[in-house]
Amino acid sequence: MSERIFILPLWIRLWHWSNAVLMLILTVTGASLHFASPEAPLVPFRLAVVLHNNAGLAVAALYVFFVVANIVSGNWWQYVPKPDGFFERCWRQTKFYAYGIFRGEHHPYPPTREANFNALQQIIYWVVMYLLMPLLIVSGLVFMWPDLAPKRAFGVDGLLPVAVLHYMVGAMIVAFMVAHIYLGTTGTRVSSLFKMMVTGWHEE
Repeated sequence: MSERIFILPLWIRLWHWSNAVLMLILTVTGASLHFASPEAPLVPFRLAVVLHNNAGLAVAALYVFFVVANIVSGNWWQYVPKPDGFFERCWRQTKFYAYGIFRGEHHPYPPTREANFNALQQIIYWVVMYLLMPLLIVSGLVFMWPDLAPKRAFGVDGLLPVAVLHYMVGAMIVAFMVAHIYLGTTGTRVSSLFKMMVTGWHEE
């Protein structure tokens, strides 16, 4: 007999899928702007610029909504790593992802109403949402309004460090997205966690 608990309110699900679509647009257009040949771009240059800039502004607006909604709802507490046995719980979760899941072991810390995330998710999501995302957004906004950048930084043009930071943070977030999608398949069934993000109900 499976157990169902409701853990994801509508606002989180709407924010998640809206943000996911926008981040995919940013990934494709960003890759096209950086790496695609001018003769064979993934997306035509002018269109890529328009899509990237507008998707970036939308992500920035959604991020403000995310932060405010987390504060108002109290959901911010889900992202705070709890110190009691934290490293032990991270290690146990890592072993589960590395090989336990392939041996049919049960999830050591399934989601609950009180704790949506396991310890490993808490620290990773905290870093991504409260460190990397602000860096990505601020560096992207400076690109859109280059007068905000310093004239010189570290002995070079002020936009160059911003460009390096934006690229490196973007690459880290893309790596997180790939891992996030893969880990989305590690529920009771391959579709369980994706279904949860649509309905809000977790099945164990």
